[in-house]
Amino acid sequence: MCINDGNRRAFLKTAAAAGIGVAGVQALAAPTTAQARERAIGFDGNVALTNARVFDGNGLTAPRTVVIDNGRIGVSTFGARKVDCGGAVLLPGLIDAHLHLKDLSTLQQLTAYGVTTGLDMASFPPSAVDALRHRPGLTDIRSAGTPAVAPGSPQSQLPTFPADGVVTGPEQAPRFVRARVAEKSDYIKIIVEEPGLAPETVKALVKAAHSAGKLVMAHATSGVTVERALAAGVDMIHHVPLDSPLPPAVAARYAAGGPVAVPTLTMMEGFAALGIPGFDYAAAEGSVTALRHAGARILAGTDSNSTPGIPVQPAYGVSMHHELELLVRAGLTTREVLNSATSLPAQAFGLRDRGAIRVGYRADLLLIDGDPLADIRATRNIKRVWVGGIEYSPGT
Repeated sequence: MCINDGNRRAFLKTAAAAGIGVAGVQALAAPTTAQARERAIGFDGNVALTNARVFDGNGLTAPRTVVIDNGRIGVSTFGARKVDCGGAVLLPGLIDAHLHLKDLSTLQQLTAYGVTTGLDMASFPPSAVDALRHRPGLTDIRSAGTPAVAPGSPQSQLPTFPADGVVTGPEQAPRFVRARVAEKSDYIKIIVEEPGLAPETVKALVKAAHSAGKLVMAHATSGVTVERALAAGVDMIHHVPLDSPLPPAVAARYAAGGPVAVPTLTMMEGFAALGIPGFDYAAAEGSVTALRHAGARILAGTDSNSTPGIPVQPAYGVSMHHELELLVRAGLTTREVLNSATSLPAQAFGLRDRGAIRVGYRADLLLIDGDPLADIRATRNIKRVWVGGIEYSPGT
């Protein structure tokens, strides 16, 4: 079932209220700022987490000791302060591969729910993003900054949208990328929609970004725009179609050295629930099933945001656990889902110091009750969280 132009325009106008792409599912309960106070325990020598069952990417180990040493996973327990985990499960900190930043409370909520790395997919101005970087004990962020959009697009009409984010043709692609590099954007985001950027402009943006050593993220929510993103050679495609499931042949192109998929099922579920004609959550879920069957790399991302005017907003942090559950329902195994939120996004985004519990890696850790390999909902049973070796405790 195709989405007609009228429906798609209505969808894009609604989504563009954020100025940062599209948002997600119904609002979920999130801790208040007061409830999400951080408590830095500091680096008082080593900390030895004893009697922890560790998720190693394949399964759970027998109870063992994990050492936190000056913010990293260490080796020596000599003089370490011991914390008995009581047989609980220790996961690498979760990585949300698609969200939109707001303010400090964003980081507090993410951290409270075990999301230790947040990958922002368009926020501006750069000063607001920079103010949230390098906050000890809180979620570590990366950002696309300003996305590339077409003239006349809903995003371009926002009063606050940066003028240099509007790309009129392929000749402007290098200028756009230079501006993002100057602002220290970590990767490049392109809105690939209809109506939108011409195919040759998308290709020029990809070429310029790759020449600058930047990964390219494409926003695409229909079969047609996914095809356009694939043809342009982007590195990741965010969202999946709501009009019809990805055909097996298209899913196979993701798997055959093509882009990484970030389905954001939480967002797709939310917009499908609005009852807009042509929006079918079954198409989104079926697309993920096809991608998994083809062997594509799939990352967990929520599209969480708190932007006025967006009718559906996944709450920071807690929606990540909902996303994991939706991925399981779409056919991924619990092991695959845990990796989609830990090691795989770390690899895909070149974050070589996280995503696993390994000596020398950042001590980004999530301690939970229950076995998430038996029931993914166990990730919600959070006992303790560490970000860069600093423990975070929600207030009571």
